[in-house]
Amino acid sequence: MAVKKAYESFSKSLIDEVQRWGCMKQTGVSLRYMMEFGSRPTRRNFIISAQFLHKELPIRIARRAIELEALPYGLSEKPAVLKVRDWYLDSFRDLRSFPEIKDANDEKEFTHMIKAIKVRHNNVVPMMALGVQQLKKGINPRIVYEDLDEIHQFLDRFYMSRIGIRMLIGQHVELHNPNPPPHVVGYIHTKMSPVEVAQNASEDARSICQREYGSAPKVNIYGDPDFTFPYVPTHLHTMVFELVKNSLRAVQERYMDSDKVAPSVRIIVADGIEDVTIKVSDEGGGIPRSGLPKIFTYLYSTARNPLDEHSEISEADAVTMAGYGYGLPISRLYARYFGGDLQIISMEGYGTDAYLHLSRLGDSQEPLP
Repeated sequence: MAVKKAYESFSKSLIDEVQRWGCMKQTGVSLRYMMEFGSRPTRRNFIISAQFLHKELPIRIARRAIELEALPYGLSEKPAVLKVRDWYLDSFRDLRSFPEIKDANDEKEFTHMIKAIKVRHNNVVPMMALGVQQLKKGINPRIVYEDLDEIHQFLDRFYMSRIGIRMLIGQHVELHNPNPPPHVVGYIHTKMSPVEVAQNASEDARSICQREYGSAPKVNIYGDPDFTFPYVPTHLHTMVFELVKNSLRAVQERYMDSDKVAPSVRIIVADGIEDVTIKVSDEGGGIPRSGLPKIFTYLYSTARNPLDEHSEISEADAVTMAGYGYGLPISRLYARYFGGDLQIISMEGYGTDAYLHLSRLGDSQEPLP
């Protein structure tokens, strides 16, 4: 059996330890806490942060390794999933075999190690997508994908946890930057302009649309460019890029053979007391109501996985307009990670509005699946 074989490279004592650590309680951190703690990057704080991660990361990683072992419909035995599970077990072993962190030297070594762990896990999303594809190829066609609820829920937990792990590692590593740009605390920008991030994300999405179709609809952004609030710009860029890319693709495909000029995609940034809301509106024809529940599933996409036809992992870096169907569900997880949300409202025959809510307060604890 494949699982048996894959486990041979890991000792029984390691597997027992994974089980033990997977039962321990996780500790959530808020955006505000990360920002306040990181604004004083002293040697002592670096050591405190490393000691926290030394205990916290193995708990989070062990939980995911255990779940990867017990997936329904034989998903755990798929080669791509076994590979991901091995990455998690390797990282758990690296963290647990690292000695107690007592001084600045230990902390430096530890930071170097967790940086390598983050790189090891770079391709987890496309690799898991490949595992799901391997499952879909062999699954009974009578099973309706929406009924594979267990797998959806697992992937939501799995990717949410991954966002948290990467945020904690990235934040710790970035705090070591000796010359951070103004108002930047690790991954967090304390005066981030959502309009500016939306502009950059839209330009990136347009250039991909241009490359794929030869032209791209305009994107108009409405909102105060001077308005700022604390957030993680890379997270916001990921979400807006995904929403704009979907809108551009819908508009482009709807107007491809038309004499009419393709209508522009509109982005509105509103700053409320609790939330900053970003609305992305298009006239790309909308989504039928029966299709709406499917847009946040991981088993729905008709797009090809960049890993599917090329076993070379580097192909995963080639962004396509259709991606591999994980953009929307993962964007929603990014929004929820810091207490926000993503909603899609559609008018079939006209277009789609996506509402991205970001919590301004930064007080909400990380969701800990």
